Amino acid sequence: MADVRDGLGPYLAIYLTSVRGPTHGWNEATTGMVMTIAGLAGLLATAPAGALVDRLRAKRALLVVAAILVTAASLALPFVTGFTAVAATQALAAVAGAAFAPAITGITLGLVGARAFTARVGRNEAFNHGGNAVSAALAGLLAWRFGPQVVFWLMALLAVASIGATLAIPGDRIDHDVARGLCADDDEEPCDAPPQSMWHVLRHTRGLAVFAAAAFTFHLANAAMLPSVGQLLAHRVGAGTATSLMSACIVGAQLVMVPVAIVVGRHADRWGHKPIFLAGFAILAARGLLYTVSDAAPWLLAVQLLDGVGAGIFGALFPVVVAALTRGSGRFNVAQGAVATVQGLGGAISASLAGRLIVAGGYDLAFLVLAAIAGVGLALYLAAMPETAAVAGAPRPGL
Repeated sequence: MADVRDGLGPYLAIYLTSVRGPTHGWNEATTGMVMTIAGLAGLLATAPAGALVDRLRAKRALLVVAAILVTAASLALPFVTGFTAVAATQALAAVAGAAFAPAITGITLGLVGARAFTARVGRNEAFNHGGNAVSAALAGLLAWRFGPQVVFWLMALLAVASIGATLAIPGDRIDHDVARGLCADDDEEPCDAPPQSMWHVLRHTRGLAVFAAAAFTFHLANAAMLPSVGQLLAHRVGAGTATSLMSACIVGAQLVMVPVAIVVGRHADRWGHKPIFLAGFAILAARGLLYTVSDAAPWLLAVQLLDGVGAGIFGALFPVVVAALTRGSGRFNVAQGAVATVQGLGGAISASLAGRLIVAGGYDLAFLVLAAIAGVGLALYLAAMPETAAVAGAPRPGL
C-alpha cells in the first residue's frame, strides 16, 4: 500500500509543470496551488477519519475503499483539463488518503497491543519505505522507457496488490478496543472503561498541542523539498529524465529509511523519543541548506538521502508519541488524526509557499526558507516538548 496511500506524490509536480507545462497554464506556482488545495482537503478529512477508525470495526474495508478512491482519482488526471478539474481530482485523492494512517496504525495496535507497538510500528515503517523504494525504482525504469505517464498505470497495478494484502489480515485477530487505545495495559487489564470525550483528550492531554505544533513546522519545512527538487531537475534535464532521477531520489531515501525505522522502533523507548526527534529536525534543516550548494543531479541525489534519516525518524515515532500521550483514553486514532490535521496544514502550505518563493527569488531562496523553518521546529521541540518514552507502554495518569 506504500505507493497507493500518497497518490501521485512528487510525480504530480513533474507531470503538471513539464508534461502539461506553461502552454496549458501550468508553472511552479499553479502546481503548488493544486498541491495546497489537495493538502487542505486531506487535512480537513484527517481528524474525522481518525474518529471513524476509533468507532469502525470494518477497518480493513475502509482501507480497501480508500485505495480504490485514491487510485481512481489519480488515473483520471490524464483525462481531465483545467485547474478546477485537476484540483478536484487531487482533493478527492487526499480525502480518501486521510484514512490510511489511522486505519493502519489502529489495526497495528489492535493486533499487537501497547507493549509491542513501538517495535511493530518501526517494522511497519521499514516495510512501507521498502515498498516505496521498489515502486519508485519501477517508476523510474518504466518512465525512462515509456515516459512519465507510466506512474499512473503502475499505481493502478499496485492498488490491486494492496487490496489483496489488506484482505489477508485476519479480521478476527484485531482487538478494536485496544486499537483505539482504550486499554492501559492490554495484556493484563480488561477493556471495560468507557472512552473519554474526544474534546477532553484533545484539550487536556499534556504535550499534544506542542507535538502538533512541532509536526506542523516539520512538514512545513519538509513537504515541498522533494517536489521542488523534482521541478529543478525537470528544468535542467527534461521531464522524462527528471522522472527517472526523481525515482532515484525516492529510492535512495526510502532505502535509508528502512534501517532507520527498524533501529528507531527497537530502541526509541530506551533512548528516549525527544533526542531522536531533535536529530530529525537538525537533519531536515541541514538538508535544506545543502540543496543550495549545487544543482547538479548527483549532488541533489546525495543530499536527498538525508530525507531517509529525518523522515524515517518522524514516520516511525509519530504514532508512538501520540499513543504514549493518549494511552488509556480510547481516543488514540482521533488524537492521531487531529495532530495529523495540523501537520497536514503545514504540508499543504509548504507546496504553495515554495512555489511562490521559487517564482519570486529562485530555488535557493526556497530551500533556505524551508531550512530556517526546520530550525524553528527544532527550537520548539527542545524547549517545550516533554519526553514521551517514559509513558510508552504504560497507563497515562491524570489524563
